[in-house]
Amino acid sequence: MEKYDYLEAVKEDVKEYINCDNIEKVTAENRDEVEQELNDRLFVGDSVTGNASGSYTFNTWKAEEYLCHNWDLLAEAMEEFGGDVPNAIARGAEYCDVTIRCYLLPRAISEVLDEIVAEEEE
Repeated sequence: MEKYDYLEAVKEDVKEYINCDNIEKVTAENRDEVEQELNDRLFVGDSVTGNASGSYTFNTWKAEEYLCHNWDLLAEAMEEFGGDVPNAIARGAEYCDVTIRCYLLPRAISEVLDEIVAEEEE
């Protein structure tokens, strides 16, 4: 199994959310507002982070597979959120998976919005 790319996976989920929910057109004037609205909605949603229920995969085995070779991301996320890796691991693979997704969400949203703005400018 190759390394799971969390950032790309979160970006794809953000794109799908935007396409399904028809978020207003992103412009330079409203970019910060749209970014904040998306972060507020998706941070607590299951479709992108799994944070509402505590699981994105609803499958411990799958969460463990995603974590394989991504322990560095977990360490970064725990540092960002003020936690520690041993405590996260004790809470389980699904908790760790959700933590990484929440950590990467702002970056994923920003990159997706950059892509949308670039496409609209073409």
